[in-house]
Amino acid sequence: MRRSKNEVARWRMSRQVKRRRARWLEGQSRRYGRMHAIRHQLSQQQRRSILFVNQLL
Repeated sequence: MRRSKNEVARWRMSRQVKRRRARWLEGQSRRYGRMHAIRHQLSQQQRRSILFVNQLL
């Protein structure tokens, strides 16, 4: 069955929006993962330094 120009355009736009949203979400989760890793690293560093200070005393 042939689709009208408007239908095709609407379908293309919706696909584009879906793709854009998916990409954005992926970027967000990637950024969050990076931030999470950095925070984790910092907390580990602090924990290690506290342990080290306690060993010296």
